Amino acid sequence: MTTSYVGKENNKVKFTMEFTAEEFEAAIQKVYLRNRGRIQVDGFRRGKAPRKIIEAKYGSGIFFEEAIDDLLKDNYPKALDEFDIDPIDRPSIDFEGEEKIEQGKGFKVVVETEVAPEVDPKDYKGVKAERELQKLDETEVEAQLKAFQKRNARMLTIDEPANWDDTVVLDYKGFVGEDQFQGGTADDQQLVLGSNTFIPGFEAQLVGAKAGDEKDVVVTFPEEYHAADLAGKEAVFKCTIKEVRREELPVLDDDFAKEASSFDTLEEFKADIRKSIETRIERSNENAGKEAVMEKICELNPVDIPAVMVDDEADKMFDEFRQQLMSQGIDINMYCKYLNTTPEEIRKGYNEDAKKRVHGRLVLAAIAAKEGMEATEEDIDKELEQLASAYNMEKDKILQTMGEGYKKLLAQDIKNGKALDFVYANAKLSEPKKTAKKAEKAEGETKPAAKKTTKKAEKAEGEEKPAAKKTTKKTTKKAEAEKPEASENTEA
Repeated sequence: MTTSYVGKENNKVKFTMEFTAEEFEAAIQKVYLRNRGRIQVDGFRRGKAPRKIIEAKYGSGIFFEEAIDDLLKDNYPKALDEFDIDPIDRPSIDFEGEEKIEQGKGFKVVVETEVAPEVDPKDYKGVKAERELQKLDETEVEAQLKAFQKRNARMLTIDEPANWDDTVVLDYKGFVGEDQFQGGTADDQQLVLGSNTFIPGFEAQLVGAKAGDEKDVVVTFPEEYHAADLAGKEAVFKCTIKEVRREELPVLDDDFAKEASSFDTLEEFKADIRKSIETRIERSNENAGKEAVMEKICELNPVDIPAVMVDDEADKMFDEFRQQLMSQGIDINMYCKYLNTTPEEIRKGYNEDAKKRVHGRLVLAAIAAKEGMEATEEDIDKELEQLASAYNMEKDKILQTMGEGYKKLLAQDIKNGKALDFVYANAKLSEPKKTAKKAEKAEGETKPAAKKTTKKAEKAEGEEKPAAKKTTKKTTKKAEAEKPEASENTEA
């Protein structure tokens, strides 16, 4: 085979591939040998008919199409490598000249394929961009500590009146008038008072109830209740209280830290929580900064992106979403039915983000090339190890599964990542400026809140000490404060 580069115009590259008569003949013979076992000719056992007999019966060109396909399939990748072409779409292939393809003659084809647009990156060093910075809030540290405390809580059965946040175990039967209605009966139902899971007013009427009590709870179903025959109607639930359970939280002290973590003191435990939050915030701020920088350099480097690249990327994004649904046991068609949409509409919704992704990759690839960035074997091996660990596979299996060319794609992703790190490291990032009015308003709102918080903290601190002296076990009971009636419901 001989090749000749024709030229490039508007992201379309054209070249020729010419095959000799001998190459064509060898390809025809190979196809004959591969297919003769499937061809029946009278007077010959299956697979034993000579090629000339088959060609005489079915036509001399019976093997031409498959032979040409073989030659193109084997040699097209070689031509791409020779001319360093990275196609983004299937090629169009036309035969040169008006002559018919004949046995004993060679042939020549003209190949045209689309490639990614070339980008000459500019203004990517010292790019100015804005992004909001997240900052550590000590209330988040306390919230996480409270979450650990909650996970280590005990549920105690108590012989006391139920309070908000207590769990009531009850049997109930629901009536509208004299008739018991379907779905309004339960045994050993566990209900957290204040969880807003029952009809408005239901939970509030159980506050103060004790184990053994029998109580009629009178409520009115909301007008928009899902059961139309009950909507807007008054109902009576005849309840029998079986148990009242109260959550008992462990005291936040050094002993708690030892039990709930690998640290010896509560302060060390809190410091570790704080460090974890700071690491997450730092990572989030970096990601936000990189997104802002990417948006800016794409704005400074506009690219006319071929539609096929956008379509391919949107298809990948849609397929990732579909696979994610499948991993959760959800079929895409059922998902669409629930949202009153179609797979086509969801797929269409990815176009804009796909265009941004492709744009970003093209610009980063151009920057990486301009700055001479490379993906070393060590870089690629490290990425493969991470993938192998994530998918619980051997590295070689990863490459086999992903197919040929994946290593090249992986190398380009690594180079793009280095380019983004380079641009980010050289960027001039700032936070959006607040207007004078916004700053004054924020300052005016913050100061009173700070004063109230301080007073509350002082009061809480003053109340906590006597309680600690009275308690023999290292636990704290929830405050028995009255709670407002629930405003929404989902059950009963």
